[in-house]
Amino acid sequence: MPGSKRITGDLHERSAADFLQRQGLTLLESNHTSRHGEIDLIMQDQEVLVFVEVRYRRNNAFGGAAISVTPAKQRKIALTALAYLQRNGKTNAPCRFDIIAVTGQQIVESQWIKAAFDSPL
Repeated sequence: MPGSKRITGDLHERSAADFLQRQGLTLLESNHTSRHGEIDLIMQDQEVLVFVEVRYRRNNAFGGAAISVTPAKQRKIALTALAYLQRNGKTNAPCRFDIIAVTGQQIVESQWIKAAFDSPL
């Protein structure tokens, strides 16, 4: 079904944003793009900027959602985050990279991985 992956992705991103807001984070922006790529969610956790990648997999057959954030994907996220920081005059702001890993079809399980990776830059 055309567009169904995007609809599913949007649903899980909204769900992740709602979850993180219930944990006390503030949503600053969603689907931020630069020439390097896209960041699903940009959140504020007290003084820390949090760049969140939301990944969904129907099952764990190929290692699950979290493992799909490869070093190449991490680099794209980091470059996009750097562009965001530069554009917004926040180059000295503390930041971290989190993953919300979502797995399942009927019963959906989510995992919040704080500081999932360091900036590869």
